[in-house]
Amino acid sequence: MWSRLIGDANGGVAPVFALALVPMMGLVGAAVDYARASSARTAMQASLDATALAVAKEAPTLAPNQASARATELFSAGFSRDEVQSLQVSATLTSASSGFTVSSSAQGTIATRFMRLFGHETLPLKVHASVATASDGLGCVLALNPTASGAITAQGSTTVKLNGCSLYDNSSSDTALTVGGSATISTDFVGVVGGVGSSTGITATNGIRTKIAPVTDPYADVVVPPFSGCDEHNYTAKNTETINPGVYCGGIMVNANAVLTLNPGMYYLDGGDFVVNGGASVTGTSVTLVFTSKSGKTWSTARINGNATVNLTPMTWGPTKGIVVFADRNMPQGTEFKFNGGANQYLAGAVYVPTGAVSFAGGADTSTTCTQVIGNTVTFVGNSNLAIDCSRYDTRPFSTKVMRITS
Repeated sequence: MWSRLIGDANGGVAPVFALALVPMMGLVGAAVDYARASSARTAMQASLDATALAVAKEAPTLAPNQASARATELFSAGFSRDEVQSLQVSATLTSASSGFTVSSSAQGTIATRFMRLFGHETLPLKVHASVATASDGLGCVLALNPTASGAITAQGSTTVKLNGCSLYDNSSSDTALTVGGSATISTDFVGVVGGVGSSTGITATNGIRTKIAPVTDPYADVVVPPFSGCDEHNYTAKNTETINPGVYCGGIMVNANAVLTLNPGMYYLDGGDFVVNGGASVTGTSVTLVFTSKSGKTWSTARINGNATVNLTPMTWGPTKGIVVFADRNMPQGTEFKFNGGANQYLAGAVYVPTGAVSFAGGADTSTTCTQVIGNTVTFVGNSNLAIDCSRYDTRPFSTKVMRITS
């Protein structure tokens, strides 16, 4: 029968066509399924590119172990292709002195419509995106005020040396940065949202750039643990003394010629100032000074006077790691903080006073390796040295960014 069927030419086209139709339909179906998968993959790639860029912009405020969770959150908010199932998003964040690198990936599956007839029920989808950020010079001075004239100012005969780091000013004023008299500032780079009143006294290795985008506050998300009670009231150091972390209601006073050592930990100054008089000495390793007010009325500030010897380094653990001075964001704008100890004043890590008017003079005779000064406004009133070799203190880098993305 089979030989007769093969040899019979009558009606032979129909069975041949029927047999050929199966692979033809398979090819057409595969093309449709692959087109759907390609469209979904393109949408995934676009969403992942946007996600990687967003994570890179947030990098100064993210810990490396937060990168995947944040990438998943951002990707899910921007990707709306319901046909893609079993979505998984991951990201790694690495930092270096030159900036950040974000490497991210997303994968999922899409159900087939035709290829399932041939045993392929899903098609896998996977995309990658990498963003590298390069800085215009990592910052060690930042004024956060958005409009003030002279948000950063150098006065008189002040000499300010920013060793290997940069100065940023978020004020949009035409005179956001002011260098008056015979004052000089030498730095790697100057970036100003507004303008510079005079550039005569400024030496910037990599130039002065105006009309930049505002620099993100690198510590905007930092919240100190709550506190209660008082461990000391109106503490005054008169001789050689050592104190422990705790709540110092009424502040800490260090008299002239007194020698005060701070043991490691967090010191809350509630409603009183941190005052270091000329001739006094204060030292402490792994310390954060928190300036606050439980009542919200009498706010603590700092007054380090001329010829004081100060050497404080920051905590390298906990929420305030990398920060040696943290001022409560709720204090009135323009609250004065005077770090004017002079040549022998070394505050390592970040001096973070987001609503305060910072007056600074210090470090000229110290082996300064790491000091950041971040205030609502910053005024240099004496010779100062700042630097940004901060890897051992876990400070957060800040700068304007140039981003490069690869997929």
